[in-house]
Amino acid sequence: MPEAIDVIDVNARIGHNFAAERAEPNANVFEAVTQHVLARQAAGKRVAIALWSEGARERMSHVLADHRLHNLTPVGSWPQALALPKPTIALAVLGIESGFETEDAVIVSEQDILGDRLVRPRRAMRRADNFIAEATSLASGDLVVHVDHGIGRFIGLQAIEAAGAPHDCLEIHYAENAKLFLPVENVDLLSRYGSEQTNVELDRLGGGNWQARKARMKSRIREIAGELIKVAAERQLREAPRLTVGPGAYDEFCAGFPYEETDDQLAAIEATVKDLGSGRPMDRLICGDVGFGKTEVALRAAFISAINGKQVAVVVPTTLLARQHTKIFSERFRGFPITIMQASRLVAKAQLNAVKRDVAAGKIDIVIGTHALLGKTVKFKRLGLVIVDEEQHLGVVQKERLNELRADVHVLTLTATPIPRTLQLALTGVRDLSIIASPPVDRLAVRTFVSPFDPITIREALLREKYRGGQAFYVCPRIEDLAAAKDFLDKNVPEVRVTVAHGQMPPTVLDDIMSAFYDGKYDVLLSTTIIESGLDIPAANTLVVHRSDLFGLSQLYQLRGRVGRAKLRAYALFTLPAQQKITAQAERRLKVLQSLDTLGSGFQVASHDLDIRGAGNLLGDEQSGHIKEVGFELYQQMLEEAVMSLKAGVTALAPDRWSPQITIGTPVLIPEEYVADLSVRLALYRRLAEIEEEREIDSFAAEMVDRFGKLPNEVEHLLQIVAIKALCRRANVEKIEAGPKGVVLAFRDNIFANPEGLLAFIQKQGSMVRMRNDPKNAKNQQLVFFDDWERPEERLQGTTAILRKLATIAVPAKAA
Repeated sequence: MPEAIDVIDVNARIGHNFAAERAEPNANVFEAVTQHVLARQAAGKRVAIALWSEGARERMSHVLADHRLHNLTPVGSWPQALALPKPTIALAVLGIESGFETEDAVIVSEQDILGDRLVRPRRAMRRADNFIAEATSLASGDLVVHVDHGIGRFIGLQAIEAAGAPHDCLEIHYAENAKLFLPVENVDLLSRYGSEQTNVELDRLGGGNWQARKARMKSRIREIAGELIKVAAERQLREAPRLTVGPGAYDEFCAGFPYEETDDQLAAIEATVKDLGSGRPMDRLICGDVGFGKTEVALRAAFISAINGKQVAVVVPTTLLARQHTKIFSERFRGFPITIMQASRLVAKAQLNAVKRDVAAGKIDIVIGTHALLGKTVKFKRLGLVIVDEEQHLGVVQKERLNELRADVHVLTLTATPIPRTLQLALTGVRDLSIIASPPVDRLAVRTFVSPFDPITIREALLREKYRGGQAFYVCPRIEDLAAAKDFLDKNVPEVRVTVAHGQMPPTVLDDIMSAFYDGKYDVLLSTTIIESGLDIPAANTLVVHRSDLFGLSQLYQLRGRVGRAKLRAYALFTLPAQQKITAQAERRLKVLQSLDTLGSGFQVASHDLDIRGAGNLLGDEQSGHIKEVGFELYQQMLEEAVMSLKAGVTALAPDRWSPQITIGTPVLIPEEYVADLSVRLALYRRLAEIEEEREIDSFAAEMVDRFGKLPNEVEHLLQIVAIKALCRRANVEKIEAGPKGVVLAFRDNIFANPEGLLAFIQKQGSMVRMRNDPKNAKNQQLVFFDDWERPEERLQGTTAILRKLATIAVPAKAA
């Protein structure tokens, strides 16, 4: 419909904007649109509605049809709209901000109906699983665990001469100065040790201690996996309300979201909607950075539950957040027959008792409150969904109550930095996980500084924020620190207006202070960590944390998330005691936080927290014990494998991971001049090592070209080696050596899945193939293929062709 701009009458006037109807508490804007359209049609005018996207056109057609506008027809241009009979309403995809009206036509825009829309630019997003792989990349000096050799120390990447060509290897040091050079394509045999890295003994290369320790852990992990499976299976056997929703009302509710959803967000919403309709209790963790749109997932889940007549409990960590969520929910549910109430300290006692009575009687559909909602004094008549915002703040009693609820009702947990055990349950597949890794429009990362306490720096930071028209948070770890901090600010920064807030204040006083700060009556809010969770004050863009060494990693991360919620650059200053030495763990926490200053790093914070604290035993409260034995990542892998094999009914212990040894005599590396950043190169090697399918290699190559430019020959060779490795796994080939005269290969444990097929293949090749004993170990058999391969490219192609044939022979037997 672009021609519209050329042919419309220049005397056109601005059309009707439905802002007044949107502001009315009980009005329905779509009903107003229907009245407006019918009135214009009655006056003999042609009507067209302009939408931003195809998805919006489809949704709007459902919504308007529910409001008595049935004669809707999609059009691609203005002449098509003119050709329609007058009673028909044209629906066009056209990016205009406001509608207009002429003598014989009326155009209504999407923005007229729904208010300002923010369209996110569609960038090529990293997939959530790639995001996790790159979040766990190695750094020089890290402790690592090799599946066959145990705990060593990663030193760095080293290009080693192998069969006359450079080959990137990871250099790992073990006890007694022993060194291991691991080819990059076998990096999947390596995992980060994680956890606390002090007082950890390195293993001896070739020693038996590691294998014994690993075997012990395997049987213990098997028991843990059995218990986890039991818990998950019991949940699967239980029934929960089957909550489904038709397109009309749901589309109308979704239309109130003033952004275009990101792919991650859509995937999380889709998964949640599917869980709610499954008839099984949902237990989904939505992990997304602060301000990345997790609340929208919760709003849609709450809508589906409430529209099905089920009550929703929204559990938040602080009274301030309860107040904020009540406001957000009330605005979004305006015009729908759904009752929303708040139950927290900020509500007067008489009103709170009335809310509890109404919840028990089923008169309230959505109740928003602090952890008290999970207490025994609150009874629900028909609870269908519990939404938990930031589970790490729940106490032991509330967690037990939540675990009881999980059996029968749907539970949706929102978090930016999941606690280690929650994250581990999600990563092992016992809880469902959705990651939202895409930032909102125009969001800038928060600049983070860690420095000793310096009055001049703090004065400058607070004044700069004041003079650019913004506000600041000044956070202390304890209530008793607030008085000294107030004196300091009064003496050193008298120009700023300071107010004080903490959790022990009377609710009404706290509410008044927060409202005044929100309205810009103060420049600095001096507080404890009461502001930590979810508070949204866009004007506040500077954060000063006093004695940051006394906070936990996810606490610091959440605090930093309070600033930078608008389009301005935000700053976070973490201060340390000037004279006092801080603990090694505190230093490590702050280093991690300073390094993770990109958008969307909440998941990495949780992963690092998992490293620093350990995840503990998933079923009890014994923290971090088992992980010390084999390192966090290997523990994670072993647990995941044990869970999967038990699910599949396999009772034997899962075999160790293995990776074939491949020598082709061709350069295999990502050159430094192609990808300069070492940590990025390591992350890419890690992702490559996990690839199992050839089509995944093609998409990886496309991503490399997109990110770094045309692939050099060495990278082309590396990708071919990865393809050969995937074929080796399918054919059970553990070693390959290719040279100018052909290739020698050996099967793992002398086993091939289809011996008859292999013999038939060898006989067919005649003198081109020979079977022989391994010169180094007579028990092992080798296959020798003779050929003339002078160039490395010929070796790569020839080896790939042979392995593809062997994999084809082996796979049908495996399937059978």
